[in-house]
Amino acid sequence: MTDRKRTPRKPTARTSRAKTAPVEVGSDAQGLLDFYREMLFIRRFEERAARGYTQALIGGYCHLNLGEEATVVGLMSALQPTDYLFTNYREHGYAIARGIDPRRIMAELYGRVDGVSKGWGGSMHMFDTAHRMLGGYGIVGGQIPLATGAALAIDYRSGDEVVMCTMGDGTTNIGAFHESLNIASLWHLPIVYVIINNRLGMGTSVERSSAEPELYKRGAAYQIESARVDGLDPVAVALAGKHAVEVARAGRPYLLEVVCERLRGHSVVDPAKYRSADEVASLKEHDPVHTLAARLVAEGIADEESLLTLDQEVLANVEEISAFAEASAFPEEQTLFDYNYATAVPNDSRRLPGQPLFVTTPTSGADQ
Repeated sequence: MTDRKRTPRKPTARTSRAKTAPVEVGSDAQGLLDFYREMLFIRRFEERAARGYTQALIGGYCHLNLGEEATVVGLMSALQPTDYLFTNYREHGYAIARGIDPRRIMAELYGRVDGVSKGWGGSMHMFDTAHRMLGGYGIVGGQIPLATGAALAIDYRSGDEVVMCTMGDGTTNIGAFHESLNIASLWHLPIVYVIINNRLGMGTSVERSSAEPELYKRGAAYQIESARVDGLDPVAVALAGKHAVEVARAGRPYLLEVVCERLRGHSVVDPAKYRSADEVASLKEHDPVHTLAARLVAEGIADEESLLTLDQEVLANVEEISAFAEASAFPEEQTLFDYNYATAVPNDSRRLPGQPLFVTTPTSGADQ
């Protein structure tokens, strides 16, 4: 293969759009630019979310995908629009890469009516049936049995969709993980279980919490094909994800371990003091966004000026998204119970906190 000079391309900022097809997997120039654009957008979005939390615009818990951008875009590129995604509470980037309007995502973080879950879900509970993203779950491992059930439903009606269920490394130690993998293998369910191994279950390293730190090997106990991939390389993740999805679509579950790093603590309030100075320096050195930017420049796909322009456009876009979310209204308190059930349920209690359980009507003097 001969070397040939390529004219640097000028990337464009990401705009709100519906995801109509997965990104082409490969190391071609346009594919790398697409990955970089998506990763940069997620990076700036998450940084703005962190700032929003300090401004008290976001309440509750808030877990960010900072450092995991290559993993996110690689995995999502492997899915078809008709496939289903279940994930945990670190899901903002997945919602973006799945094609959900970023304004709705930020509005949900801010707890506003224009949010993905009408402002009632917040950071940990993104849910959008149109994009087949079925959560966002705050309970560790809560998504795994539900995702397995969705795969069973697909198999029951002979569908060709696939379920992807992502989880953190700490989740692999709970019973639901093993129970779900066992039943998925027994029943040949079309599901890809993805372990996002950022090496820390909150603040405890995998090596200290797991007798087998190479977590993908746990698939062998259930005769599930499995693999481990470098989560800092979006192309490697995309290729591994594509293979995993192909296996699942053919009727066998798959276990994929993606090894990456989170740049911040477990949540925005975690100072991550359990990391040494050497670890922090290593994280910065292997930052996936910066690494891919350097590759684009080195291979002549883009130049530093065009990447800087893109960054400025993305920053401006994210500020507009934040302004949209902040301008959105808060939900009315009487809508708190609107989505408890899919259909009306007799005697459904809609009592708000502080209200009496029973309301008595005072009798008149004539009745006394």
